[in-house]
Amino acid sequence: MKIGEISKATGIPVETIRYYEKIGLVPEPEREASGYRHYRQSHLDRLLFIRRCRNLDMAQDEIRELIRLADQPDADCSEVDALLARHLTHVRERLRELASLEDTLEQLQQACSEGRTVSECGILGGLTSETVDELPDSGHNHVPGTHHHTPGTGQ
Repeated sequence: MKIGEISKATGIPVETIRYYEKIGLVPEPEREASGYRHYRQSHLDRLLFIRRCRNLDMAQDEIRELIRLADQPDADCSEVDALLARHLTHVRERLRELASLEDTLEQLQQACSEGRTVSECGILGGLTSETVDELPDSGHNHVPGTHHHTPGTGQ
């Protein structure tokens, strides 16, 4: 398959596939005499695996570790279980953070009443007060699906 074909088959943008090759998540394919990349079934399988992991909001390092472990089919799967347990803990922490964010946004929204001007807006006033600044900043991205987002990859 050529890169456009494998992109269509996996639903992964061409640029992202090239990025995964560059960082070693996907082995570089052979090149035809014309210079086009030639992908095999193993590339398709790997890209589908990565897409499923990304759909579970796994970070590149987690995916890389799972690939490493998958390459040892006779090894004990306790490391895979431990990785998933760590990821689940992270997801649960993010859920708590998002619940706190939801509460704060609801409080801000309640500060608004109809018939006011922008200069009297309770929401904008709340955003400039210390109340919002006091929210815990864990350093995590609070947008679901963007856990360890890689700029420029859409992934």
